[in-house]
Amino acid sequence: MPSLTFRALGLCCALALAVGCNNATTQPGRDTGTTNPGEDAATPADDTGTVTPHDAAVYDAGPFSTDCRTLTFPSVHVTGGMENTQCVILDLGNDLPLHVGSIHNVLPEASHHFIVYRASATATETTTPFDCTPFVDTLSADSGSPLMITQRADETLTLPPGVAYTLPAHQLMRLELHYINLTGTAVDVSPTATLCPAATYTDEADFLFIGNPDVNVPAHSTATLGPTFYRLDSRFSGAHFFALTGHTHQLGTNVIIQTGVRAGPFTDVYNVPSWSWQEPDVVVSDPPFVLPANGGFNFTCEWNNPTNTAVGFGESATAEMCFFWAYYYPAHAGAPHVCVHTDQIAGGFDLCCPGSPVCAMLSSRF
Repeated sequence: MPSLTFRALGLCCALALAVGCNNATTQPGRDTGTTNPGEDAATPADDTGTVTPHDAAVYDAGPFSTDCRTLTFPSVHVTGGMENTQCVILDLGNDLPLHVGSIHNVLPEASHHFIVYRASATATETTTPFDCTPFVDTLSADSGSPLMITQRADETLTLPPGVAYTLPAHQLMRLELHYINLTGTAVDVSPTATLCPAATYTDEADFLFIGNPDVNVPAHSTATLGPTFYRLDSRFSGAHFFALTGHTHQLGTNVIIQTGVRAGPFTDVYNVPSWSWQEPDVVVSDPPFVLPANGGFNFTCEWNNPTNTAVGFGESATAEMCFFWAYYYPAHAGAPHVCVHTDQIAGGFDLCCPGSPVCAMLSSRF
C-alpha cells in the first residue's frame, strides 16, 4: 500500500501540473475555495459536457430479471492488528439484465468499509481476494463504477421509485473490502451484498464522491476542516440527490453537509446528532433535492485527537479523511465522479474526475 505521504504528495504534484502553480438549518459558511477559470460561464473550464456511455440495447431491451442476487466476499482470516484492502471480481450470476432498485450490505466485525462496484467491460473474474488500493476505481470510468459504499454493519440503500442501476446479464462486480482488526483476537471476515430489482424503471442512478485532502489534526487537539465549498459544474444541472453519507476515520467527531451558492446562504442536508465515524448515517432526502443554479456543497469535518502524534490525510484507518458520497439521478453526468478541493495548491484548486487530463496523473499516483 503506498505511503500516506506519497499519496498527499501525488495529489499536490498532479494538481500543480494541471494549473502550473509556482509553489434544514440555514447559516452562512466560510468559502475556502477560489473561483476556477470559467466557473461562472455556461460551461465551466473542467466541464467536458454530457457523456452517455450507456448501451441502449441493455437499458431499453427486456425482459429484465425479477430475482435478487447475493454476492459473498470469500472469507478472509484477519489476525489481531492486521489492516489491508482486498478485492474480488465476481459474476453476479444474473441470466437477464437487472435494474437494481436496492442494495443490502452486511459487514462482519473488523470491516472498515465495503464498496460494491460495477466492474468494467474488460475485467476478468477473480474469485481469490487480491490486494488493491482503496477508492482507486472511483477515479476512472474505465476501471468500473461504484454503486454503494458501506461502513455500517447492516445497511440497505433503497433507490427512489423508478430509479435504478442497470446491469447487463452476467455483470461482473468488483467488491472492495478494507478491514482492520484493532483487537488481539483473529476473526474471519466475509461481507455480503444483495442486489434486488426495482419495481419500475424511468431514471438511471449514479454516484458522486466529494472531499478535501487538506487534513491536519495536531496531537492532543481538536481540529476542523472547512466549511469547504465545492461548486458542481453544469454536468450535474438538474441532478436529484436522494442520499448522503459523511466519512472520516476513527478521530472524526462530525461531518456536516450543506447546499447553496458560494456566497451563501446555506441549508443543512446532512447534520446528524451524535454522528458516529464507525457507523455514519445514510441520510435520505424524500423528496430528493436539486442544487440551485451555480450551486454546490459546503461541507465541514471535525476531529478530536487524544494521541501524541499529529494525523494527516490517508486511506488507512489510522490516518484521516474528510469526504462524503452522494447518490443521485438521472446519471446524465456520464459516469460516477470523484471531486476534491485542496488549498495545498496556491489559491486553491477544484478537480472532478473523470473529466480532466489531471485525473490520469492523479490516478497513477495512487
